[in-house]
Amino acid sequence: MSRLAARVLVAGVVAAAIGVLVGVGDTGPARSSAPQQAGGITVTGQGAVTTTPDRAVFSFGVTTQAATATVALQRNGEAMQKVIAALKAHGVADANIQTQVVSLSPRTSDKGEIVGYTASNAVFAQATVERAGEVIDAAVAAGATDVSGPSLTRTDQDVLYRQALKAAVADARAKAQVLAGAAGVGLGAVTSIVEGSSAPVPVSLGRTEAPATPVQPGTERIEATVTVTFAVA
Repeated sequence: MSRLAARVLVAGVVAAAIGVLVGVGDTGPARSSAPQQAGGITVTGQGAVTTTPDRAVFSFGVTTQAATATVALQRNGEAMQKVIAALKAHGVADANIQTQVVSLSPRTSDKGEIVGYTASNAVFAQATVERAGEVIDAAVAAGATDVSGPSLTRTDQDVLYRQALKAAVADARAKAQVLAGAAGVGLGAVTSIVEGSSAPVPVSLGRTEAPATPVQPGTERIEATVTVTFAVA
């Protein structure tokens, strides 16, 4: 091969390599394959169910004192057993009585000397609203020295909350239909739903009272909130 032919061959190889490096022969800039985001209507819907509580939860406690820790705790245990027995005798089931706290602490004089001990015991007790006043009186008569509550709720609260959720979705759809009509577009299928919830809200006091210590159940409002996105048709 002559020197001239060799030079021509080398020049061709170099040109081809440069063409590959700089993109010679590309048909144009790269195009994104990401899909376009479709428009939609996002609204927040609210639903609620108003109901009357049927369950009352109380805390009943007993506090005793003695010169020694052992005696203080023993006396406290005996006193709490009487309270628990009274609760059971008035319709509170074993499964609805739960120990809340047991404590024992020394009592000291102004000089910091131990002069005795204080023992405390408290239980949660769940009763129907109808028997709540009766249960309070029975616990106190049996020796309960501390009473707190009631916390009023519904036994079927989960079922009622689901009803509120359905109402919230219906509310969201109604709002979206108004917005779609105002914008002159059609309302498509649901593309997303995000749930939000809130605790039961007391509304007003009722007039039902127990024959003993009065416990008024009143009413409570179980609420649900959803954020819904609809496609535009």
